[in-house]
Amino acid sequence: QVQLVESGGGLRQPGGSLRLSCAASGSVFSFNAMGWYRQVPGKQRELVATITSGGTTNYGDSVKGRFTISRNNANNTVYLQMNTLKPEDTAVYYCNALITRVAGSKAQFVYWGQGTQVTVSS
Repeated sequence: QVQLVESGGGLRQPGGSLRLSCAASGSVFSFNAMGWYRQVPGKQRELVATITSGGTTNYGDSVKGRFTISRNNANNTVYLQMNTLKPEDTAVYYCNALITRVAGSKAQFVYWGQGTQVTVSS
């Protein structure tokens, strides 16, 4: 059973900062790419940032220069440092992980966390 548990969401004023964490656990061979996506009601889920096990990062255009993704491979935790928050960053943020279940298998599986609410408002 794979679990992704997010924490750190909350309310911030515009210009503020927030740090999200996502702890991944489960009996798997490896957690490969991990990342964050966000969604607002009535819109599609969109990419925020991803990071590979080797540390290669990718960001959505709307967060480049403001958000930083990082991970700790020792405990399979991914972080999202969000700075200079804007009201349009308000969304439910979901942790995502691409997993290899068994050594030697090329099959990868996607798992999602339950989501954590981030609200940016004055």
